[in-house]
Amino acid sequence: MPPGTVAIVLAAAAAHAVWNLASKFKRQDTVVFVWAYFCASALLCMPLGVARMVAGQQALDWQLVVGSAVSAALHIVYSLTLQAGYDRSALGVVYPVARGSAPMLTMLCAVLLLGERLTPLAVLGALLIVAGILVVTGNPFRRGGRHPLQGLYWGAATGATIAAYTLWDSYAITAWHLAPASYFAGALLLQSLILTPMALRRRHLIRAAVRTDAVPIVIVAVFSPLAYLLVLTAMQTAPVALVAPLRESSIVIGALLACRLFHEGHFRRRLAGAAVVLAGIAAISL
Repeated sequence: MPPGTVAIVLAAAAAHAVWNLASKFKRQDTVVFVWAYFCASALLCMPLGVARMVAGQQALDWQLVVGSAVSAALHIVYSLTLQAGYDRSALGVVYPVARGSAPMLTMLCAVLLLGERLTPLAVLGALLIVAGILVVTGNPFRRGGRHPLQGLYWGAATGATIAAYTLWDSYAITAWHLAPASYFAGALLLQSLILTPMALRRRHLIRAAVRTDAVPIVIVAVFSPLAYLLVLTAMQTAPVALVAPLRESSIVIGALLACRLFHEGHFRRRLAGAAVVLAGIAAISL
């Protein structure tokens, strides 16, 4: 993978870590919070998407509509699956299983279904990144947790949805040659519209959520689309089988920052995992 593309994906990983850390400061209703930053992100991205159309870089055709609709549906399925897993099992089981299994499933499907070809060194790098992520997150079953086997199932299901939207987005961007800004803006708009009825049923919570969580909403609304637009841009020039594990280095960035910001433990283990991830990044870069 070209060094410039690696830099783009790592920038996306840093942006992803920033918005995930900001979301930890959320205090009000989760549905209203997600809906609010979806709407804000759509408002920010729509001008970029429209500008691509005005400039003639993207036509408002069936491919853009279908691509954005499928992407929005897959992202919503991902969100619902993840939330269902969190409701039924421990976050410490679901999250690492999901984020660790997703790049492996993506890489496997990209090779088998999309016909991507990877060098042995690139495969080694991807595996090192996944291994480093598992070192950072630690053993999800170490404390027994509640329903660890159920958490494993929900984590794997969540990882499958992540792989699904990653593969679809890669296909839409590369095979249909859709402009990332227009494509993602359309998906965000549809996600916002779909969540609006749920938010309106909580209309009495909207004012308090916007007032209390204004800063996290703005940060997530800016950095979440920035992170994924960078990923979509990287998919135009690099195999999704390598982009997927590389973008998951955001977990390492977020975990190291969490040690400092939230005084979480296991700093040495997380640092060791970060070193393994860096080795994987170096292998992919070569």
